[in-house]
Order: sequence, then structure tokens, then C-alpha cells
Amino acid sequence: MRAYLIRRLLLIIPTLILVSLIIFFTVRLIPGDVIELMVQEAGPEAMGSEEEQDAAFDAMREKLGLDVPVHIQYGRWIGDIILHGDLGKSMWTRRSATKMIMERLPVSLELGSLAIIIALFISIPIGVYSAVRQDTVGDYIGRSFAIACIALPSFWIGTMVMVYPSVWWGWTPSVEYIPIIENPGKNLIQFILPSFILGMVMSGQTMRMSRTMMLEVLRQDYIRTAWSKGLRERIVVFRHALKNALIPVVTIVGLQLPIVVGGSVVIEQIFCLPGLGILLLEVLSTRDYLVLSGLNLFMAAVVLASILATDLTYGFLDPRVRFE
Repeated sequence: MRAYLIRRLLLIIPTLILVSLIIFFTVRLIPGDVIELMVQEAGPEAMGSEEEQDAAFDAMREKLGLDVPVHIQYGRWIGDIILHGDLGKSMWTRRSATKMIMERLPVSLELGSLAIIIALFISIPIGVYSAVRQDTVGDYIGRSFAIACIALPSFWIGTMVMVYPSVWWGWTPSVEYIPIIENPGKNLIQFILPSFILGMVMSGQTMRMSRTMMLEVLRQDYIRTAWSKGLRERIVVFRHALKNALIPVVTIVGLQLPIVVGGSVVIEQIFCLPGLGILLLEVLSTRDYLVLSGLNLFMAAVVLASILATDLTYGFLDPRVRFE
């Protein structure tokens, strides 16, 4: 397993280099220019005459390192990452992109972790029950609930939760972020609602996959043998069938992890949670190229890490899997 892990980690390096090339040059294709945005924010009158504005433009480009070709800018950026572990500096505040990401990461991690836990607590029990009680009323209700979770978008549910309680009962969720170190109780209360909405939407696919795989496993010969020995239903389902049925479910959860870490932009926006999703919107609107590139590279690394973790989990769930 050690050799397999080393090979996979070595393969991640060229993958990240290729991803960094795509990210760095793609963000430059976004319409608009950071210098123009800075001038608009300062106001044209602050730049003086047209000649003074051109001189100021050139000075700002030189200061920000935008006066050299793009491939040289990439070389400087990737060099800072390799030599200093720095994903770049903000063109607006000159703050380190790494520090900006680390400040927002706990919010997204808390939201994502709670959402995944809620999704698993919803999906696996319902999926297992639907499979064991196939074609019963409970099975139809569970399947309908799974389809509803897939069909209803999280942004629509979040918007309804923010609007209708305030109209009907005069209550709205807190929109002021409370750090967990300041007040763990209020922080958890603030995260429960967005995490539940995100987790419920995520649970739909996992629920259907759990049911499908449980039905397949329950038809295997070794399960029939367990039934014929007179074992109790709980032992047959949870000790013999569930572990083998969870392998495809782990794949889905592994793919959902990076989506939650970096893709819960709308939920964070609706509930005013200052996570990576909000940071992505901020740097995108200001055309902060280096922070945008660093943030996307970080998300790509999370995707690769989650895929590796998913593959390693297969060996725990299925003894037939060998890492060579």
C-alpha cells in the first residue's frame, strides 16, 4: 500500500501543474481588467489629465506585475508557490492569498462537514429501509423523498427559508457570522439550517444509490445463506450486506466533498456565511487574478485529495481490493 500511495502522490504533482496552467491562463479571459476597476473605484478625477492617467496606468501595471507577458507572470506565481508556499498576493490589499483562504476555510469546512453528516444520516437509513422493504408504502415514500431532494435546488429552499418565516412569523435566521471560538452554541445554531438544507439536497443521490446497491447485495448467494441459517434481520442487513453496499456510496460522498468545500457559493451568500464561496465571488468581481488562481488551485488540490481518500477507503470496505 505504501508504494501505491507514493505513486498516487507523485501523480498528483504533474496533475496540479497542468491544472495551474489552465487556471492561470483561463482567469485572464474573464472580461474586465483589474486596473480599470481600480480606476473606477478611485474616480477619474483622481487621476488627473489623460496623460497623467496613462502614466498612472503604466505605474500600476508595473507595481502589480502586469507589465510583463502572461507566461512570465505564471512563472513568478508558480515559483512563489514552490519556493515559499504562497498562492499569491491580492492585487487590492497585498494580503497573502494563502492567509485569506485559511481565514475562510473553517467556515466552509464546518458547513460542508455538517452537511455531509446530515446527508449520510438521512440517506443511508432511508436507502437501507427502502431496499429491505421493497415495494411497500415506506419504500415508495422514501423513493419519492429522494427524488424531491434531487429536484429541489438548494438556493430555492434557502431563499424560501429566509423569506417566508420573516413574512409569517417575523423571524429570520441570523445573518451576522458568529465564530465558533466566541460562542460555540450560537455558531452551531447558525449553521444547522444551511447545513440541513445543503445536506438534504445532497442526500438524494446517496439515498437512491444506497437503495440500489442494497437491493443488489441482498440478492447475493451469501446473503441467502445467512437468511437460511436463521440469522436475525438486523445482523444480515448491517453486518453482512451494508458494508459491501456502501462502496459506490463512498464514491458519491468523495465527489461531493470538494463540491461542498468550494461549491456552496449560493448557500453561503443567502445565509451570509463568510466562507470560500463568498471569497470566490469577491475576487471574481474585483478581478483579483492571483487570489482567484490560488483559490481555484486550492480547490483542485482538495478534489485530488478527496479522490485519493475515496480510493483508499475502498480497501477498507472491500477486502478484495489490493493496492499494488
